[in-house]
Amino acid sequence: MARKKKNTKKSPSLRCNHQMHSRCPICCIVPPHMLEKMVVNGNVEQREWAFQTLNASSQFRGRREIVGGIYLSASAGEKRRTIYDAQASEQLPGMLVRGEGDPPVDDEAVNEAYDAAGATYDFFHDILERNSIDDKGLRLDSTVHYGVKYDNAFWNGDQMVYGDGDGEIFQRFTTSIDVIAHELTHGVTQYEAGLIYFGESGALNESMSDVFGSLVKQKVKNQTAESADWIIGEGLLMPKIKGVGIRSMKAPGTAYDDPLLGEDPQPGHMKDIYIGFKDNGGVHINSGIPNRAFYLAAKEIGGYAWEKAGKIWYISLRDRLRRRSNFRRAAKVTRQVAGELYGEGSREQKAVENAWQEVGVI
Repeated sequence: MARKKKNTKKSPSLRCNHQMHSRCPICCIVPPHMLEKMVVNGNVEQREWAFQTLNASSQFRGRREIVGGIYLSASAGEKRRTIYDAQASEQLPGMLVRGEGDPPVDDEAVNEAYDAAGATYDFFHDILERNSIDDKGLRLDSTVHYGVKYDNAFWNGDQMVYGDGDGEIFQRFTTSIDVIAHELTHGVTQYEAGLIYFGESGALNESMSDVFGSLVKQKVKNQTAESADWIIGEGLLMPKIKGVGIRSMKAPGTAYDDPLLGEDPQPGHMKDIYIGFKDNGGVHINSGIPNRAFYLAAKEIGGYAWEKAGKIWYISLRDRLRRRSNFRRAAKVTRQVAGELYGEGSREQKAVENAWQEVGVI
């Protein structure tokens, strides 16, 4: 399916304004409700880690607002990975430790960030014909060892940032390829639909990152929709924590149930949707609904999820969704795109429609 041209051309000033307001405040993989549970249920040291992580995110958000959200990363025009080491500070980007084409180093986090960024680039390039995050070869900058026992990873609008985890609850955040691909996909959304990071549009923003985070992992592991685990953050939780990850696309609300972290609050159906202002209107919570819709569509279509379902969702994100799109708009758009790609009334289109019906969106 050929990419459609934009209806209108934006002047440089308008484009900058659009990008500034569509960026995530700070797109973190670990949702605030998990950290807040640690504050309530943890011991003195665990509460300190959680407070530290929440405060670091808040302070970073403030620094970005002061500088006005200016883009710093450069477009290289080709695959270009650059890994920095913050050396336990909160200063970005840090010390350069590995560039594109450099051999592996002794630091596992550096090599994991490098390899997963490459796998994500290759997925978007080879499967979806996209040249990096901005489709113009944006350099993939990553910083590892951010902060002290920082329990998160995030995309800040310009680059990836990874904490080392606390070693009791969370592993280092470069261990999960789907976490890295999830965060980089926030950049794709930023450059395309620009989904506002609040309410249903924000939940769609998070869901798109989960979708492509999972697909990158499935592609690397050569898994079909049937054989994949559909877990986001597989291996991120330490062994003593009762959970398999931080989210389940297959069964939202079942990823973890632990005395320290509480119970996974994600709904898988509209009847259970969170209505409130926490977590930017539930962006990490309600993403379970479109997540399950994608899983159901991919499973019904069968085969490798990135081949058809992934293409439907990507074209919808790239060409049809807009900043304020909600779940019903996403259902309508993905159904339309499925029909255009595979035919009206096709098995693929019916799978998409059935999926959104099953989660109560249509």
